[in-house]
Amino acid sequence: MDDLKRLALFAEVVRRGSFSAAARRLGVSTSAVSQQLRALEQAHGVTLLHRTTRKLSLTEAGARFATHCQRMVEAAELARAQLALAREAPEGELRVSAPVGFARHLAPALAPLLAAHAALQLRLQVDDALIDLVDARIDLALRAGRLPDSGWAARRLCDFQSLICAAPAYIAAAGMPRAPEDLAAHQWVGAPRDGRTLALSLAGPGGAQSEQTVPVRVTSNNQLSLHQMAASGLGLTLAVRADVEEDLQTGRLVPVLPQWQPPALPVWAVTPQRDGQPAKVRHAIEAIAAHLRALPGVRDAGAPAPPSTPLSAA
Repeated sequence: MDDLKRLALFAEVVRRGSFSAAARRLGVSTSAVSQQLRALEQAHGVTLLHRTTRKLSLTEAGARFATHCQRMVEAAELARAQLALAREAPEGELRVSAPVGFARHLAPALAPLLAAHAALQLRLQVDDALIDLVDARIDLALRAGRLPDSGWAARRLCDFQSLICAAPAYIAAAGMPRAPEDLAAHQWVGAPRDGRTLALSLAGPGGAQSEQTVPVRVTSNNQLSLHQMAASGLGLTLAVRADVEEDLQTGRLVPVLPQWQPPALPVWAVTPQRDGQPAKVRHAIEAIAAHLRALPGVRDAGAPAPPSTPLSAA
């Protein structure tokens, strides 16, 4: 590495025409420049410069050597410029990981970014399983809920409002729950941690709290499948409002106990590194965050929760 530095210093001396001018440009003393060039000549056994009290002149070997040293410096400057470009302009392949149910939000979120930057490509990996970002070479992962401990960097983008809902056909057959205590008597579609029951924490009117444990009849590790099974009338489900809004509006699903709200679901942007994020990652995070915050039932991370008022029933 010291030899490479001396090559760059030699190229600077040739470019500036004197030790003193090169020293001023590099912020070192003239004697330091002279000592380093002498060390370079001694290391290779070749005289590169003729020195007189009035001027410097290149030897024949020095002239040939200077050409290659200057090319080395130019290549280093080009490499540095490429790093700066990667820092400022989104380009290259952006590798994103997201859960299956979340992927539907990424196309409208990232489409404007891709349209504006022709040098940017997207590779989307959709999987509900947690993957190792480094092993899978993932630039950005979207996660929801509580994050496991890891060395990765996480930024909270927003909070998704959750609700209990069901298909009208199920409600017609099983009846509408009137209180949180009624929930355990119903069939449930969900992804319980223990494979059998789902723990519900509900916030009601006037600050009331209710903790309920409900049996789950139909389980899946895929949120999109749970949504579809609930819409088919297989039972109650705990859903993210942004994911089921269309079904709520069309009446395929109806809210259950809308005055009792489950906790909001935090959404995270997770990256393998905390500092020095390339432009493609920084721009993607901002684009996704802006899109998510415009969805129904979504609020900025850290914003106060809305009061427990009934959701509009379809």
